[in-house]
Formats: sequence, C-alpha cells, structure tokens
Amino acid sequence: MELIQNTTDLPAYLTADEVIDHHHPLVRETAARLAKGSVDSYAYARSAFEFVRDEIPHSQDSGDLRVTWRASDVLEQRTGICYAKAHALAALLRAEDIPTALCYQKFDEVHGLVAVRFNGAWHRQDPRGNKPGVDAQFSLDGERLAFTPDPEFNELDYPVLYAEPHPVVLSALKAASDRPHLWQTLPTAL
Repeated sequence: MELIQNTTDLPAYLTADEVIDHHHPLVRETAARLAKGSVDSYAYARSAFEFVRDEIPHSQDSGDLRVTWRASDVLEQRTGICYAKAHALAALLRAEDIPTALCYQKFDEVHGLVAVRFNGAWHRQDPRGNKPGVDAQFSLDGERLAFTPDPEFNELDYPVLYAEPHPVVLSALKAASDRPHLWQTLPTAL
C-alpha cells in the first residue's frame, strides 16, 4: 500500500499541538530518559515504541474507564485506547525530531496507529499493546501491526498519513465521559 501524506510539508509531522504536546515537561522528561539508553534515532524510536506499547496499558485490556487523548495525559495517567497511545508515541518521537504521522485502519471501528519516517520512507507502527493473539513489533522491514484488515469484511487500511489527529477521532475522544460512553461513539469510518 502506498502511504500518502495529507500535507507535503514534512515539518508538519514534527509539530506540537494540544494533542501531540511534545513541549510538555512530562513528555520531554520521558523522551530524555528513553534517549539516554539509545545509540541512535532508530534505537530511540524502538525504545519509545516499546515503552508506549508495554508500559501504558490499553484501557480496554486493563478495564480502565478513563479516556485520555492528550499525549501528556496518556503518559501521566498511564492509560489509553489505540488513538491515545498513538498520540503519546507521536509526541515522544517528535520530541526527538523523528517525523511521525497518525494513521488509521477500519475494522468494526476505526483503529489508530502511527507511521515513522526513516531513510526517506514511512513505516507504520502499532503501539496498541500486545495480548494473546496480538503481537505488534517495531519494524522498518515489513509491517508487524496488531491487526491486518480483511477486505471480505469491509476492513481496510486508510493510506493517508495525518500530521494531526483526524477530527472525527479527536471529537469522539474529547466528548466521551468514560470508556463505555466512548465505545458507543467510536467512529466506524473516516
């Protein structure tokens, strides 16, 4: 699948905003701690990916009812669904000047992940969190995502790489009072 940037402005994939708030002290502190043990940007990206995947539980898997959407809140509260975890990973990567996009897949609901840019190409990564039947890994040599869409069930990979969260996704996150409410309003398409 050919991935398509929603803007040709590569610096847009490094910016901070209210969601991917990589200027926040907690994001900066976490990025600095992860960077200390990394020999290069590739090792840092893998470390940040594994940190978000493994150290921040997916709220559905853990039973946490809180809804987070801002990267710093995900890191502080240590919880989030796929979108929130993607926001946290994007902030950590952008904090270390690694261009990072938000991207999506369509299943029964829309699923969120990220793409990182290395060696002139985008590589999708899924920090959702592993569990039985899900084994997402950081990879620049072929995708190792949590889920693979099945076209027979109208599932698909959206090819667009967004510099900011998709408005439909962000609206659902911001409007949800808790995870059960969010589950009723998750977008089913973009």
